[in-house]
Amino acid sequence: MALFSLVFGLFDYAVGFGLLTITLHLTAAFLFVSPAFRAIPIARALPAKLREAFGDPQRADGLRLTPRRAPLVASDLPHIPLPEVDRTRHVYREVDGLRLALDLYRPSEAGRCPAMVVVVHGGSWSSGDNTQLMGLNRYLTSRGYGVAAINYRLAPEHRFPAAYEDIVSSIEFMKDRAGEFDIDASRTVVLGRSSGGHLALLAGYVSSNPSIRGVVAVYSPTDMKWSWDGCERVGLKDAARSIEDFLGGTPSEVPDAFDRASPIGLVTPNSPPTLILHGGADEHVSPLQSHRLVERLRTERVPYLHVELPWAHHGMDANLAGPSGQITTFAIEHFLSAVTV
Repeated sequence: MALFSLVFGLFDYAVGFGLLTITLHLTAAFLFVSPAFRAIPIARALPAKLREAFGDPQRADGLRLTPRRAPLVASDLPHIPLPEVDRTRHVYREVDGLRLALDLYRPSEAGRCPAMVVVVHGGSWSSGDNTQLMGLNRYLTSRGYGVAAINYRLAPEHRFPAAYEDIVSSIEFMKDRAGEFDIDASRTVVLGRSSGGHLALLAGYVSSNPSIRGVVAVYSPTDMKWSWDGCERVGLKDAARSIEDFLGGTPSEVPDAFDRASPIGLVTPNSPPTLILHGGADEHVSPLQSHRLVERLRTERVPYLHVELPWAHHGMDANLAGPSGQITTFAIEHFLSAVTV
């Protein structure tokens, strides 16, 4: 659209109508293409960083397609085609009068999936559902992975640790039904975005489930007390209310809940490998949340990689074809193939 506007701006200028117009269009065009150019050095360095952190990607039996050939492919910027896959809904838990469901994505071709990805949606712990950003689910399924996108109990009606318990329950459900679904659920990665990434980190760091081989946290809060203090400092009343609704009070009222719900304080040397993805321009969850978790992971010598995209905002991976989406997808796919084999 910016390039389209630029053409008309040039025409306007040529006929003497728009010096200001063309300046605005040139600015718009620059903003449009800037992320792609800024992504190039990050994309070039990414494969080596992934190998150093997690090892070489492995091709397990059942993975049907070769991974993306590079973190950033110019010809894919307009669009990445996603094949159709099988999606079925299953109730994995009945609790508090609710029937909690997950959507199971499986490749259309018959065959055993060598690993499973449990996807936890965002929404400030109080909204959203498992239909968010389904593109990555379809993409990973087309590569041969089983993907379970889950719904869970939401605040304020259901406070911590309800959502965490639901995630753990969904993993156990998939393990119990692994034969029926033809998925190796003993090789599971938990992936979440925003508040879903926070819950994914809790599942990886608290449950001590040997099936969890790794965690992917995408623009996620990691320290609830630090989050609260930040909201208070800059006057983000809605964000503070979300935390209060989720945990059942303020830090002075429920300090134990703030501690138990903070992944940063739960890291141990036995925590699973962790891939952290965050936008440097995130206006909802500070990139410092990920920086602080990285320091903890480094101290405990947990394998990790932190990928920060300086230009990217909250929801940076919504467009799989964009620079942020391509880099994020490449990193996730390498991570899965390295930690689940």
